[in-house]
Parts: sequence; C-alpha cells; structure tokens
Amino acid sequence: MDITKEIRPLTDFKRNTTAFVRQMKETGNPIVLTINGRAELVVQDSGSYQKLMELVARLEAITDIRKGLEESKRREGQPIEEAIRDIREQVESPAAE
Repeated sequence: MDITKEIRPLTDFKRNTTAFVRQMKETGNPIVLTINGRAELVVQDSGSYQKLMELVARLEAITDIRKGLEESKRREGQPIEEAIRDIREQVESPAAE
C-alpha cells in the first residue's frame, strides 16, 4: 500500500464524504487529508483500523516476550514459584480502590 497515492484536501473529503467512505471500505486503504497543503489527518474505515490495532498488540506482545527471554538468559527476573505466589496474592487480596 502506498499511502502517498491517497492524499486529498480536506475540502474534497467534506464535499464527497460518501464516495471517500465507499472507497475506503472497498480498498481498506486510508486517506491522508491536507489542510493548507500540509498532511494533517489520516482517515480510515473501522475494519482496517481494528486490524491495525490488533497488529500493534501482537507486535507489543512479541517485543515483551523477547524481552522476557533475554532477561531469562541473563538470569534476571524472579523464579516462577515466586511469580506465581505474587500473582495469587494479588488476586486474593486486590488493592483497595
């Protein structure tokens, strides 16, 4: 996807919103909107946005897993038994809100 292909003035988007929405739903591609010739906003359909957020969540999880594996190789962190005990204590006696 080449996001630079869909750069449009905000005024065009306002005048032709229905057509732009249809285009985004059909292609799944976002549209960059400009104000005074400068890119200011990115608009996309909710399905594409949801996919993007899921991808971000997966990437964050992968990053966290890699970090944990690296810490484990360096023998950092806490033993699993302690971690389980700490989690059980948190679940059994949650902090007052």
